Amino acid sequence: MPPYPAPEAARRAGPREWTGLAVLTLPLLLIALDISVLYLAAPHLSADLRPSATQSLWIMDIYGFLIAGFLVTMGTLGDRIGRRRLLLAGGFTFAVASVLTAYSVNAEMLIASRALLGIAGATLMPSTLALISTMFRDGGQRSFAIALWMTAMSVGVAVGPLVGGVMLEHFWWGSVFLLAVPVMAVLVVAGPFLLPEFRDPEPGRLDLPSIALSLAALLPLVYALKQTAAHGPGPDAVLALIAGLVAGRSFIRRQLRLPDPVLDMSLFANRAFSAALVLLMFGLLAVNGLEYLNPQFLQMVAGMTPLKAGVYMLPIVLAATVGSLAAPFLARRFGHAHVMAAGTLIAVAGFVLVTRADSTGGVTALVTGSAIAVLGISPTPVLTTDLVVATAPQEKAGSAAALSETSGELGVGLGVAVAGSIVAAVYGPRIEALPEAPGAAAEDLAGAVTTAPELPPAAAAELLTTARDAFTDGVHAVAWTGAALMLLLSACAFLLLRSVRPPGTEPPGPGTDGTADTGTAAEPPRTRAGT
Repeated sequence: MPPYPAPEAARRAGPREWTGLAVLTLPLLLIALDISVLYLAAPHLSADLRPSATQSLWIMDIYGFLIAGFLVTMGTLGDRIGRRRLLLAGGFTFAVASVLTAYSVNAEMLIASRALLGIAGATLMPSTLALISTMFRDGGQRSFAIALWMTAMSVGVAVGPLVGGVMLEHFWWGSVFLLAVPVMAVLVVAGPFLLPEFRDPEPGRLDLPSIALSLAALLPLVYALKQTAAHGPGPDAVLALIAGLVAGRSFIRRQLRLPDPVLDMSLFANRAFSAALVLLMFGLLAVNGLEYLNPQFLQMVAGMTPLKAGVYMLPIVLAATVGSLAAPFLARRFGHAHVMAAGTLIAVAGFVLVTRADSTGGVTALVTGSAIAVLGISPTPVLTTDLVVATAPQEKAGSAAALSETSGELGVGLGVAVAGSIVAAVYGPRIEALPEAPGAAAEDLAGAVTTAPELPPAAAAELLTTARDAFTDGVHAVAWTGAALMLLLSACAFLLLRSVRPPGTEPPGPGTDGTADTGTAAEPPRTRAGT
């Protein structure tokens, strides 16, 4: 790591900053909730709007697709125009798009409004994280603030199915999207009073070709991941992957030539910064592959209703919360490297326990093993995110936050794609070997469950038994893969991050003096020196 400037006392955050943090968690909570409630609302809106199969896919995917694609662009934009300004504009747009989504009269309008929601959502995530780095300059406080911020995502994922289920039971499908309106109203009203403004005092010219290249790189990559997760590694996914990589190479080369790059490539010269992004991506890859399969196991193997499956997932969410909130305190005592290395070893035990689940009575092993795995891996996203924003100069915090979020999004997408491909490789041949299995049954477990009632009773029973056994074996293969990846990450965390100082003991980040701009929008933006 490059040498820090001489240590100076960092101003500790007070009540205003902690209240502001509560406001900053609202967008993340809402983004997580919005993703989860859509899956519950899908049957209802499909019955009402009658979308085609292709339109249904875009309704489900366009939101997350555009969030991931626009993160780098929005993080850079926030550094230039002001992070609070971008956050409030994004929050207002998110509320408007939510109303349009709720009252969509056809599939085309719903897809367009979901696309607008995705673009608005991309403004929220890097802006909130960059503002946390501005508000919490003390390392220990910043690390705990990031832990709370990330816990909001876990809470949103957990309460989404429960809240959505209640709303759908009493109201129409659009009501679940109107939840965003009061939440964003709180953000837009309270933000100017509680959140500081910060922007790069010398941002340089915004290079529009670089923005276009970043979108041309990220959007095909995300599309390739989603296609692979849904249909396997087909030609569309391969072509999109190649196109994204070519555009990404052009983007990097352009950034290295520009005097005022959209993305400062010198950030990657810091070993802790680069290592944190890699560990974040592969840590989320391992755990999200398992989390993608858990609801399917609980509902289609164990036969639970969606609501009951959601309740059984609560211990996993609790484990994520405990692991995230404990991470800053453990890192302060033992250091980032030791906490992440030990946590990933704990996750290995969880993944191995998941392999003990079977198709007739494996719920306890699945849920317990998943909770242990999540408990062990949860400190890694918190501590790697903290490292990313701590090692970046304050005027580049938005770009650094966007890279952190993009790394996380790619990790989630890769996790789903890899897990889906592994399960398909195990599942498909087993079903194809059955003489009376319909073609749809060989695609996935949902196809087997749907087509089984069309078969004679004996053939249906054989199909369901074989399909559930095959799917369970696929889950075992994913768990063994996750365990192996955790062992690798444990070694990498220890070797690459041994020199990183615990949060709260390091000097202020590069180019900062340990103070924060807590002024309102009427105040001029401050430079790195706070003048």
